[in-house]
Amino acid sequence: MIAEIKKALAQGQFAESIKLAQNGIKTEQDVASQKELHYLLAVAFRLSGTPDKAISSNQQLIQQYPEHARCWQELGHCYVALNQPHDAAKHFYKATQLNPALLASWRYLESYYQQSQNSQALALARKQTQRLSALPKPILGARDLMYEGHLDTADKLCRQFLSQNKHHAEALTLLGEIGLQLKAYAEAEFVLESCVALYPDHYYAGLEYIKLLNQIGKFRQSLQTCDTLLQHYPQEKSFLLAKAGALLGIGDIQGSVTLYQALLAQDEQQPYINLLLGHALKADGQLQAAIAAYRTAWQIKPDFGDAYWSLANTKTYQFQDVELQAMTSLTRTDDTSTDDRIHLHFALGKAYEDKKQYPLAFEHFQKGNQLKQAQLNYDIASVERQVERQIAHCNSALFTNLPDVGCDDAAPIFIVGLPRAGSTLLEQILASHSQVEGTMELHNILSLVTRLRGNKNAYPDNLTQIDSGYYARFGEQYIQDTQVYRSNKPYFIDKMPNNFLHLGLIKLILPNAKVIDARRAPMDCCFSGYKQLFGEGQEFSYSLDTLARYYLAYEKLMAHWDEVLPGFVLRVQHEDVLDDLESQVRRILAFCNLPFEESCLRFYETERAIKTPSSEQVKQPINRKGQGIWRHYDSQLTALKAHFPQDNTLQEP
Repeated sequence: MIAEIKKALAQGQFAESIKLAQNGIKTEQDVASQKELHYLLAVAFRLSGTPDKAISSNQQLIQQYPEHARCWQELGHCYVALNQPHDAAKHFYKATQLNPALLASWRYLESYYQQSQNSQALALARKQTQRLSALPKPILGARDLMYEGHLDTADKLCRQFLSQNKHHAEALTLLGEIGLQLKAYAEAEFVLESCVALYPDHYYAGLEYIKLLNQIGKFRQSLQTCDTLLQHYPQEKSFLLAKAGALLGIGDIQGSVTLYQALLAQDEQQPYINLLLGHALKADGQLQAAIAAYRTAWQIKPDFGDAYWSLANTKTYQFQDVELQAMTSLTRTDDTSTDDRIHLHFALGKAYEDKKQYPLAFEHFQKGNQLKQAQLNYDIASVERQVERQIAHCNSALFTNLPDVGCDDAAPIFIVGLPRAGSTLLEQILASHSQVEGTMELHNILSLVTRLRGNKNAYPDNLTQIDSGYYARFGEQYIQDTQVYRSNKPYFIDKMPNNFLHLGLIKLILPNAKVIDARRAPMDCCFSGYKQLFGEGQEFSYSLDTLARYYLAYEKLMAHWDEVLPGFVLRVQHEDVLDDLESQVRRILAFCNLPFEESCLRFYETERAIKTPSSEQVKQPINRKGQGIWRHYDSQLTALKAHFPQDNTLQEP
């Protein structure tokens, strides 16, 4: 059906195209096909000379799929047909924000900005138009597919082109970008590193490489690359921002702040840089200065949802009524982007919870989660399959047959668990000890998993097939790569919650490492995750049912590790820490073979950069502010409670 419509459109048979599309909409059951049919119907209406009908059709489609970039571009074409250049530019601009590979949109914007004498916007549009126009058609097509979310097809098309053009810079850059989106970090790093080595002054390859290095926590390497590229592009804002992020990553917060402030001194009307400055100041414990930076960001850009959410995410900021009214109004405005709307809903949820207006708070949390979930293509069943594979292949026989094959360094202390389960608190307690270095959520184990998984998803099945000598090398490489986050302390913390999936691998490569499982009562843990908008990852957290299934999968796998690796993991129940801090601290330190130190009880006095949502909470003495909050939402949490009928131990808040 879709092929027939496209053929009719190509032949100028617009009435036939409309008829076919309308019939298809009535009969087609597949959601993706329905989406395409509605889009083609709008195109056919416009080409048939009825742009008003096309606009109506497009607007209906956008209500269901607000991220449909081509739909926004099609609206731009409609307003061009109606001789409404401003409205056309507005919709073409929206299209480019969703899919930067839409050359037709950029071409119109270039012309529009030239006529309106907007020199700054014109320079950006011209740069994009020139770049996209110069791309080989297969690479432009693959880039378009990537932005539309068809990553596997884009990857295949890109590799086909590279088979005939082995060292094409733009193709290599795109392959690295696709790998980054697929979270195939090891392969993406290899591709982009190779591209930068071949083309050391390639702007886009360098930018993507730095972005990847910052994302996987290789901040020292990122800094070196930034400095190299800044020799070719002095004062280039993109590279200076990346350098500031890398400085923050290695703990040079003042260097990061200074760089952000220098960029703002050139032009203070930059909301995104004010936001980043706020993040750096918050990590440094300068909360009031951070709040001022966040407020400046939304004052410059009133619909900047991330600025409002960042204020809410300080966990201390109290919104004024006038701010709440403005935020609510923005969530109802068509011009507010989906991302901004998501951030606003989460911020409003937190604000109304603080005011104890729980039904209104839940309404906003629910809307924010629904919008976020619609953006993601998350499959909880894939995690459940991962857990089953770990249980099947990381069995007792594996560890019996591979005893002490790893690196014997005992420095790492892994803290695993679910987000919002108290892992940051445990990290802060341990980092308050004189012998322990607090680092960050390190990606090193996940990067190793990506390498072992390969293109054929061979991990963990292949753990018995790997030469046993490699396990020590993997462990040594881990110790070497994480050295950049450490000083001279004998122990350090790796607080990557998702490492719970890979404790079998950790045992093989680092048999003397310590693992602490931060556990929290399921209703508190899951609902706290549901209320949190995470910067990246944790895609399971935007649905109550998915959250519950993830928690149960985690619980099942941790029980397996207890069975096959007895004594390797120490479970620390968050509620026990609240009940008796000193006993739990002594228990944790004894497990880590560390002498007791009073400073661990005064963890809130320890000065260190913390980048997780719990940063302000762990700078206060132990309290129960977050315990049992879910009970205020009891009637709305039926789906969650159904999974945890036994979780009735908490007292009424």
